[in-house]
Amino acid sequence: MLEICCGSFEDAMIAHECGIQRIELNSALSLGGLTPSLGSLIMTKQYTDLEVASMVRARAAGFCYTDYQFEQMVEDMKLLLAYGTDAIVFGFLKEDQTIDERKTEEFVQCIHGEGRKAVFHRAFDCVKDSHRAMEQLISLGVDRVLTSGQEETAEQGIPLLRELQESYGNKIELLAGCGVNETNAKKIMDETGITQIHSSCKGWGNDVTTVGEKVTYAVYDKDLEQSYEMADYEKIQKLISAVESSYSKNI
Repeated sequence: MLEICCGSFEDAMIAHECGIQRIELNSALSLGGLTPSLGSLIMTKQYTDLEVASMVRARAAGFCYTDYQFEQMVEDMKLLLAYGTDAIVFGFLKEDQTIDERKTEEFVQCIHGEGRKAVFHRAFDCVKDSHRAMEQLISLGVDRVLTSGQEETAEQGIPLLRELQESYGNKIELLAGCGVNETNAKKIMDETGITQIHSSCKGWGNDVTTVGEKVTYAVYDKDLEQSYEMADYEKIQKLISAVESSYSKNI
């Protein structure tokens, strides 16, 4: 399974046109991905047959939320479920960098109550004890964990990814993500045994109105100051080819 991280309805359409089966739908990818708009979910479900995992994340930075932020995230989750998302992606930690079991359990119960999948995202990569955290998530009923193996990229995290797959792969789905591309996807899958990978296949759109004479709305510096992130059709196609090549050699 190849999952593409999408920041908009347009990204979802690009992934669909490439033949992708599952996406993670977000907004604000430049902030690491926040809750998508309902419009983007509605249109994606209307125009495609994609399996959609929708992010629920109220803000940038970490994963220890205030009561108000959590209350907002609960409402976002309920709306996304009501409008047809196939899975909810979330992550809750305590200040001591352990799993917030109460918040996680509330989300899992609500998601499973609607017959959908619960996906714990890369908040997992910030926990102190990866094995203890994985055991907690399994006990709480989480269906899938997105992780880079607690490293900056999934390729660097191969040792822990392999260890987690060997220890827990028969109890929970593992999704390897961060820095995955056509040059390393095969290596990550072959060396970890994980068969699900996650990639943004990031490209760039351009908007010449980003910078005015005295004001700027630029997110990036220098050559990219008029740019915004979007899915790249060619990169997705190359990644698909790399994944298919790896799969065909292992069957």
